Amino acid sequence: MSLLRAREAVMKKFIPSLKEQGLSPQQWRVIRALEQQNGVEISVLAERCYLLMPSMSRIAPNLESRQLIERRSVASDQRRSALFLTPKGLDLFQLIAPKSAERYEHITQEFGYGKLELLYQLLDELVVSLNQSDK
Repeated sequence: MSLLRAREAVMKKFIPSLKEQGLSPQQWRVIRALEQQNGVEISVLAERCYLLMPSMSRIAPNLESRQLIERRSVASDQRRSALFLTPKGLDLFQLIAPKSAERYEHITQEFGYGKLELLYQLLDELVVSLNQSDK
């Protein structure tokens, strides 16, 4: 419950600016991931964004219909496709990213840089520990 409460407290800082643009947090993760590396296969993108494939399968067509991303065949295998951020998607990223950075800065100021870094480290250790116990 503590992890969920912390997630909700953090997301309260981000959701308003996303809603202004008609985006969900999951859709924003997809746009951010494609801005970092454009042309990613949908299954790889789902993993990078920590989304289940059924969710990714709903998000991609929505973003495509809004012309924020586009799907193209992979040159090495025409049966596979990759997703790309469109110029419109990049414009939206550039509109939201500064607001997102402001939110991160606010969280850092409120919580403290050292404590936030320690939290990131501890969360990473938690993930590694749980993933190792799944094997």
